[in-house]
Amino acid sequence: MADYKKMYAVLFNAITDALDALQEQNPVLAAALLVQAQQHTETLYIESSDDE
Repeated sequence: MADYKKMYAVLFNAITDALDALQEQNPVLAAALLVQAQQHTETLYIESSDDE
């Protein structure tokens, strides 16, 4: 079963870091952090569906 708590934590932390990067006027870093988190959570989801 997918670990939605872990996926939520990954995304929440990435959003927090991205918002910090935007406050520092670094939109490139913000976008990279969000893409990385998206890819990480997609991997977590796919790996969890393989277990079923």
